[in-house]
Amino acid sequence: MWGLLPKSLYCIKIQYFDMSYAELHCLSNYSFLRGASHPSELVEQAVHLGYSALAITDECSLAGVVKAHVVAKELDFKLIIGSEFNVSEGLKLVAIAPSRAAYGELSNLISRSRRRSEKGQYLTHLRDIYFHLKRCFIIWLPTHIDREKHHADILSRRFADRFWIGVTQLLHHDDTTRLTELQQIASELKAPLIACGSVEMHSASRKMLHDVVTAIRHNSSVQELGKRRSSNSQQHLRRLDKLLPLYPPELIGETLRLAQQCHFSLDELRYEYPEEVVPNGHSANSYLRECVSEGANKRWPNGVPSDIHKRIEYELELITELNYEYYFLTVYDVVNFARRRGILCQGRGSAANSVVCYCLHITEVSPEHVSLLFERFISRERDEPPDIDVDFEHERREEVIQYIYEKYTRRRAALAATVITYRSRSAVRDVGKALGMDAVFVEDLAKSLAWWNRERELTAKFKEQGIQASSQQADLFLKMTQQILGFPRHLSQHVGGFVISRGPISNLVPIENASMPNRTVIQWDKEDIEALGLLKVDVLALGMLSAIRKTLALIQRNTPAIRSIQDIPKDDQATFRMLQTGDSLGVFQIESRAQMSMLPRLKPSCFYDLVIEIAIVRPGPIQGDMVHPYLRRRAGLEPITYPDPAIQSVLESTLGVPIFQEQVIRLAMVAAGFSGGEADSLRRAITNWGKNSKLLTFENKLKTGMLNRGYSAEFADQLFNQIKGFGGYGFPESHSASFALLAYVSAWFKRHHPGAFYVGLLNSQPMGFYTPSQLIQDAERHGISALPVDINASDWDHQLLSTPPSQQNTIRLGLRLVKGLSKRGAEQLIDTRRTGLFQSVKDLKRRAKLDKDDLEALSAADALSSLSGHRHKTHWAVMAVKEAQPLLIDEHSSADEGTFAIAPPSMTENVLFDYQSTGLTLRTHPLALLRQQSPFDQCRKQSELITMGNRRFVRTAGLVTCRQRPGTASGVVFLTLEDETGNINVVVWPGVQEQFRAALMTAQLLLIKGTVESRDGVTHVIASALYDHSHALSRLAVKSRDFH
Repeated sequence: MWGLLPKSLYCIKIQYFDMSYAELHCLSNYSFLRGASHPSELVEQAVHLGYSALAITDECSLAGVVKAHVVAKELDFKLIIGSEFNVSEGLKLVAIAPSRAAYGELSNLISRSRRRSEKGQYLTHLRDIYFHLKRCFIIWLPTHIDREKHHADILSRRFADRFWIGVTQLLHHDDTTRLTELQQIASELKAPLIACGSVEMHSASRKMLHDVVTAIRHNSSVQELGKRRSSNSQQHLRRLDKLLPLYPPELIGETLRLAQQCHFSLDELRYEYPEEVVPNGHSANSYLRECVSEGANKRWPNGVPSDIHKRIEYELELITELNYEYYFLTVYDVVNFARRRGILCQGRGSAANSVVCYCLHITEVSPEHVSLLFERFISRERDEPPDIDVDFEHERREEVIQYIYEKYTRRRAALAATVITYRSRSAVRDVGKALGMDAVFVEDLAKSLAWWNRERELTAKFKEQGIQASSQQADLFLKMTQQILGFPRHLSQHVGGFVISRGPISNLVPIENASMPNRTVIQWDKEDIEALGLLKVDVLALGMLSAIRKTLALIQRNTPAIRSIQDIPKDDQATFRMLQTGDSLGVFQIESRAQMSMLPRLKPSCFYDLVIEIAIVRPGPIQGDMVHPYLRRRAGLEPITYPDPAIQSVLESTLGVPIFQEQVIRLAMVAAGFSGGEADSLRRAITNWGKNSKLLTFENKLKTGMLNRGYSAEFADQLFNQIKGFGGYGFPESHSASFALLAYVSAWFKRHHPGAFYVGLLNSQPMGFYTPSQLIQDAERHGISALPVDINASDWDHQLLSTPPSQQNTIRLGLRLVKGLSKRGAEQLIDTRRTGLFQSVKDLKRRAKLDKDDLEALSAADALSSLSGHRHKTHWAVMAVKEAQPLLIDEHSSADEGTFAIAPPSMTENVLFDYQSTGLTLRTHPLALLRQQSPFDQCRKQSELITMGNRRFVRTAGLVTCRQRPGTASGVVFLTLEDETGNINVVVWPGVQEQFRAALMTAQLLLIKGTVESRDGVTHVIASALYDHSHALSRLAVKSRDFH
């Protein structure tokens, strides 16, 4: 061992303390279930220990390098990019990228290895290394020298001065012998030896977690790992005084020599935008200006206002300065494709702050509606591309995705990744299994997390299980689950973030197969892409856009003047009066319990009120205590004051209360003299408050700036604390305005064309908070009748039946509701029906050629009652239909179907069958059926609650249709119960939750004892007790939608 040197060589040992070291073999936790530290932890530890450089070399992956790069750049530390490969011939190699060209080779090789394998796997051959890594450095990490020596000899000759043999000293008993053997091999191959730490964690304190993730990877327990478990904790970043004496000096010096030859930085990957969006004869700048000019003339046909023209010029100058023209033109091209195809789309988020985006028809928020702040979207100081999110109809987004693939090919376009990380339940399950705990006990812990952060309660649970040393075991279990939280588990595909490049995308970032067929994802997530400033186009799906398009098509039948969203009348007071009553079920963004409760208090009467409504029921304003001051000022119960006109100009639109992120930016600009970019940097620091935030670095500058402008120290402190408490959850005004447009449109539909509104929503399911059952009941409360699914009348989609204007609308339910009916079977049925209505079940079977499952699904849904009379007879008829039929048959014969007198189902049976087969009933509501029985005969209906008055004790009951536990509600759970007269809002405080947990979490039918509270037209029941009466429903299949 080199640490035990004779005195004669002591002077050599002293040299180590003048040397540094570069770690060239280090895995992060992006080598899934191998590494036990985050990339950022590894970089920070390397800096702390005085290393010269660190190479992140995850196995066939670059998924963690950007996160390491961001921290290394902040700390001015040298990060080297590489990757480990276990090749098919049995060798373990590390490839290092010293240059941009070498990085491209490495990224391409990882892509090739991943693309030829199933998701999560890879396959690399030595010939891939030979032919594709022409510029990379190669380190061979010998495991079985005799078997690998032949291949290593070829590698050493092919790579000449780019080949090293790695030596790893982990305090094993054979380290000295192994070093001697490797020195002999190095002499034979004429290749230098180099020190490698085989690092898999930043600190020895992660050894137990390393054992846990190893056990998870091997689907084993830690106790059963045997030799697969590391024998000690040496695979961490070691102190130099411990590490250097383990190696001959020349091996340490070789790490520094290799590191000095590495000059590549991930910053070199910027601005490789696609070029084909610019036509011949144009530069990107001239074409963007032409498109913006055309769009501005369409937006303002009577002439562009001078202030708008100035805004456009300011934005275009900044876009030109930062070279973002290609980005805007790429998004413009995608949006243009959608509009040509008649696909509704709308940009949202910070992009709605841009007049250029408005002129390009990427966004729909007019600068005349809201106060736009371009710095929220683009700034010089931020030095990264803007982020434009575009929503498309959720049922037609695939057309847009395929257009991108066709235009740019899969070599140049791929979806961004989403990193799936350990959350509380998955952490509990995997750690519990790794620690060898009883599977049933672990599942119980995972399902009920009430013990989280309560060590005594967890220890008690361990004692109940008879676990010895329960306190220590509980402590270990809790420590491991908390450490593994946030660890990456695997990569998945982003909901719609495309990365598009000028050249092959695999030159930028590795590509691998997604779980979906014909999908490829890059190995970086949204944060990585933003950090490197790469082009990302967000092609997102929004169900409400599908519903709006379908609703518009129905409205056009009788009102041809309404062809698009732009044709809908603005500021319709009838629509706002409806919303002021909280009648917003199904209306985009304002249909939640919290929004319905806010509407009667805020009483929106114009578009901007909707912008505030959507933003104010959010964590930021709630936690920042801004909701009640705003409502009091709006109601005239509190004076509106401003320190000076500058701050009044920022906050006047929201009555002196900061609600939007843009207001935080403007306050910093007018009160403290920040530039737009500096103020946006402040906003970003606020957004990350508590997570690597730099917020406190802005505190002195903000307060000093305010003092210099004459504000008091007290006011400066107050404003900073308010910004700090609010900004992390603040909602952008531009984003809220984009959503408010769709909220207003859907509300106008509901008020003026309710039949089309409900059919549009029903035909776009699943989406929103509410089930088809709840939508149909709300439709009936608005005078819309519904007809059941019928084999001879229903299409796949629900239909709005044509009726005279004086009559109420009628909805015919569609075959899409029938559980178990295949889309193919429904299409066959509809196609066959065009030649004539079905006369009998036999006729249906013979002509439509439906299989047994489809026939049984239709029978169960009572869709065949027009052929056979009722469910029992239909069921008998379906059973009687034989596979083989005579060649000649009377197609109108129904002898077999009606020869027996079969009793029809009872009303209760029919209701049960309806719910089981379609999820709703048009017959009597289940609560009406139970109303004569105890204890439901003592329960108040929803229609009675609203007239009872305030603070009255009450019993009520209903089907549980929604459970919500907002993060801002201090642990309060909000329930929605449904009875035959409407929806009942229930508030369950934490103390009651603990006492009635089982009923709260699992009941389908709840009886509530509590107190009625009515205020501002909103009625709630504050629960004091909850009782599960699901057994009264027997087999009723009603499911709640739970939102956490």
